[in-house]
Amino acid sequence: MNPELKEKVQDIAQQLVEWRRDFHRHPEIAFQEQRTSQVLRLALEEMGLEVESLAKTGLRAKLPGKTDGRCVALRADIDALPVQEQGEREYISQNPGAAHACGHDGHMAVVLGAAKILTQLKDFFVGEVVFLFQPSEERPPGGAKLMVEEGALQGVDAIFGLHFWQSLPTGKVGMVKGPMMAQTGDFNITVQGKGGHGSMPQQTVDPILVASQLVVSIQSVVSRSVDPLKPAVVSFGTIHGGTIYNIIPEQVSLSGTIRTFDSDVHATVERRMREIVENTCQAFGATAEIEYKRGYPALVNHPEMVDFASEVTAKTLGEGRIMEIDPVMGGEDFAYFLQKVPGAFMFFGMGDGMAYPHHHPRFDMDEKALPEATLLLTALVLEYLDKNK
Repeated sequence: MNPELKEKVQDIAQQLVEWRRDFHRHPEIAFQEQRTSQVLRLALEEMGLEVESLAKTGLRAKLPGKTDGRCVALRADIDALPVQEQGEREYISQNPGAAHACGHDGHMAVVLGAAKILTQLKDFFVGEVVFLFQPSEERPPGGAKLMVEEGALQGVDAIFGLHFWQSLPTGKVGMVKGPMMAQTGDFNITVQGKGGHGSMPQQTVDPILVASQLVVSIQSVVSRSVDPLKPAVVSFGTIHGGTIYNIIPEQVSLSGTIRTFDSDVHATVERRMREIVENTCQAFGATAEIEYKRGYPALVNHPEMVDFASEVTAKTLGEGRIMEIDPVMGGEDFAYFLQKVPGAFMFFGMGDGMAYPHHHPRFDMDEKALPEATLLLTALVLEYLDKNK
């Protein structure tokens, strides 16, 4: 790796921290990222980039090299979580009920950093770089699909993205060939029974009893209706019903999530869940309504791009930086980009000294990861364009 590139990254190391902390102080949730978008646009335009708005609050900036060639994109998600941040950090959230508790502030900083360095090198590479700043990753239907529909990938030949990852040591990089993150689906079930006095259950249709049966029975879908070699998760997150200890209520509501790596498995789980709900309610004399929302598709990395990204990681950061990891059941709408163009998504470790996981109100990141992640993204762009010129 060109030592001058490392020097350029070190020159902006403090700027990376300042960007990240500014975004951290001013988090904005899905499709409300007005200030975030304005700050990003100003920074990109100051670099001399042509910037257009997409997907409400998203941005697409492009940087042409010295001559025409292939086009590679980098993506950062820009939204925060609806979480009340806790802690005493100097850069704690100033927006009540919103926090960058997942690392998107860092994602924006490192893609801005890569843009800043690449603008200094535009007379030395062939091709074009596109920088995508995408809203609403945290909340389906998400911003990636809308970005794609509005032309974010027009002319793009390859795309790379990363997620800072608390469970990896700082500076370590994890990738998976093929499915890396899960297809998601969320459900709400409303069980309608017949209420009455708790001392006279024979006069009622108890929706709490029915709901309890549903929780237990639906868990059997994974163990008895799904190929054990194909991962699947069904989890209930809420159950609500009743007002007082001696009244059997009219209704109980349940909600939860389904995660798989295979769309056929996902369809099987959804179908069996519906069958169990219908038949169980019928057996007890109750009825039910099911609301099911399919979320993001599975994030499937292109094997050849993972090989390429692994080679660049070893060349840029060192052979020992790559860690073997397993796929995770979290969802990520970068999947929509990978459905359209070849690419790779990776986890970049920033967990040294960080006790709290993603989505925790005290989540934070080791900022020593910022320069190295910027270096890797910049190297991926330059190596891809050089290889494909």
